[in-house]
Amino acid sequence: MLGSSANCVLSLPSTRTYCKGLSYVRDNARGSQISGLVVWGKTRNELVRVEGEVEVVEVAGILPRHQQHKVVNSIPSKGSTCSFISHDFASRVHASIESLGHDLCVSMPAVVREFPNVFPEELPGLPPHREVDFEIDTIPGAAPISITPYRMALLELKELKKQLEELLDKGFIRPSISPWGAPVLFVKKKDGSMRLCIDYRQLNRITIKNKYPLPRIDDLLDQLKGATVFSKIDLRSGYWQLWVEEGSIPKTAFRTRYGHYEFVVMPFGLTNAPAAFMSLMNKTLQPFLDQFVIVFIDDILIYSSSREEHEQHLRTVLQILREKQLYAKFIKCEFWMEEIAFLGHVVSKEGVQPDPAKVKAIMEWESPKNVSEVRSFLDWLLLQKICEGFLRGRKTFDKFAEKRMHHSTGMTNVLRV
Repeated sequence: MLGSSANCVLSLPSTRTYCKGLSYVRDNARGSQISGLVVWGKTRNELVRVEGEVEVVEVAGILPRHQQHKVVNSIPSKGSTCSFISHDFASRVHASIESLGHDLCVSMPAVVREFPNVFPEELPGLPPHREVDFEIDTIPGAAPISITPYRMALLELKELKKQLEELLDKGFIRPSISPWGAPVLFVKKKDGSMRLCIDYRQLNRITIKNKYPLPRIDDLLDQLKGATVFSKIDLRSGYWQLWVEEGSIPKTAFRTRYGHYEFVVMPFGLTNAPAAFMSLMNKTLQPFLDQFVIVFIDDILIYSSSREEHEQHLRTVLQILREKQLYAKFIKCEFWMEEIAFLGHVVSKEGVQPDPAKVKAIMEWESPKNVSEVRSFLDWLLLQKICEGFLRGRKTFDKFAEKRMHHSTGMTNVLRV
């Protein structure tokens, strides 16, 4: 029930799982008993009482029946902050919880409570102009590309109008008279809501690629040896926190049933956007990279060998984010964890292990039947350093791709580990 509040008693099963944040369900009959998993660093089998108001803000979609669900944090207005997921509820619906009001809960670590303005519920407005704005350089002589808008269902048109109004109100887009124009479409998110996507594929084909390197994930994870405490910060709509250079704004233009618009902040879907944001974050946190911070695009992981060190490390990063006016999404952040999921892995003082959800997805991956599917599978894998036999399997798959073979018996068993 939307807008409901409750005092909740969480009854925990003994099953060990990796999850973050909170998924909430009210018992239909009593409205007060919740079964789930609470995460305080490592999962512990115990009863935890949460006192205070929580608000159910979204109910949509059916979740698959397995343990690794995406969940979000809850900040009760009073009492403890905890994380849990209800397996019973997961088989029926998904509900998100967000805090009532803007203040961080008193049970949060003191260092986090010092920086409430780093965790706004929405971006406060247009970002400051940073050292470098985002530029789109196209190959010499390339003519502007304008594509007829895609057809949309009535429900999609209604959502399109709503999201355009929101973007205009925030100042992230403006009306355009640009000769450029990409079409738009919607992609359904896991929670059932719709994400507005600009189809920049034609623009990307004629864009000069930014060669700024994204870090190797295995190199990043190597930095975590000896760490025992972790915090993860997820920036809120990170790309929208970077301006587009004025001369490049017309190239971001997109066409819709309701008008022609262009972005003044960096939109999603542009080929050089990840490299540009990676460059920004590396410059922002340069003095501390590989000391107690690793960054992958808009994900920041702070790691420390002790809780005392971690307090100072976390404060340092939050101070920089506040100074640079970079904002995070609290419901996707995790603090003071002994075990944390990051970039498809679970890291702890014991080392780095593959995320169980990712392993499950690999084991259930259907047999590739053509070169495109083989390459897609290879690009998705990130576990070569911790999966025995991976390199042997990788070489076999590479041979399939090189010979442009479209089918082979037994491909699903090549990477059996």
